[in-house]
Amino acid sequence: MKTAVSELELLRPGTLGEALAWLRDGGRLVPIAGCTDVYVLMQFGQPPGRRYLDLWPLDELRGIRRDGDVLRIGALVTYTEIIRSPEVARTIPILAQAAREIGGIQIQNRGTLGGNIANGSPAGDTLPVLGIAEATLVLRSADAERRVPFLEFYTGYRKSALREDELITAIEIPPVEGAQWFRKVGTRAAQAISKIVIAGVKSARPRIAVGSVAPTVVRLPQTEAALARGANASEAQRIVEQEIRPIDDLRSTAEYRRRVSANLLAKFWKET
Repeated sequence: MKTAVSELELLRPGTLGEALAWLRDGGRLVPIAGCTDVYVLMQFGQPPGRRYLDLWPLDELRGIRRDGDVLRIGALVTYTEIIRSPEVARTIPILAQAAREIGGIQIQNRGTLGGNIANGSPAGDTLPVLGIAEATLVLRSADAERRVPFLEFYTGYRKSALREDELITAIEIPPVEGAQWFRKVGTRAAQAISKIVIAGVKSARPRIAVGSVAPTVVRLPQTEAALARGANASEAQRIVEQEIRPIDDLRSTAEYRRRVSANLLAKFWKET
């Protein structure tokens, strides 16, 4: 059964300060922007709340700029903007590659990087990229601002360190040294939820992050350490199969995810 929108309340702040004040003082509000996930839930009669805070008009949360050697991406930056950004192409081109894999043109025009992070799905296509980039999330409330390392943000399946009175306002990405690599495996070539999504950087300090193999996106420290000390691809494949914790679900089996993760690891190491 579809959700009756007449039963919902929408608040539209004029500034980021007003939005944060409403989050602090207005009771529980669900922040929305592109709504690419919220509308799906509403279509099936499962709205995530009854009162919504529309962030889309807030230009304070937009823009891609360089702050020294750090790339700062506003939370409302869309996938299309990421794909077109020269700064992203210079610093973290696999983020643009991941953005191209998300939905169709309509989703890319509306979906936002901040929304992909806040949604917290372990299959989120941009999340492994942010994991290997060792990004930092800027979180703001009406009273304070704090920075949380991306790898410390998720506390469980679709759970995070974000408080109800906070918003993700920006993503900060430091320089990424080494050859970057990204792959997504889905049921079809486009507009499919990931069965496996993986990002890697090949350098003296290898970094690998995988989605859809655990309750949250995960880095693989044991596999990274093995590759750093010179392990061959076969040894690294055995380690990665032990290190991840996939499950059987509607999209795939745990065994398939283990095998594909191992195969992608070998492909990453060979191609870079």
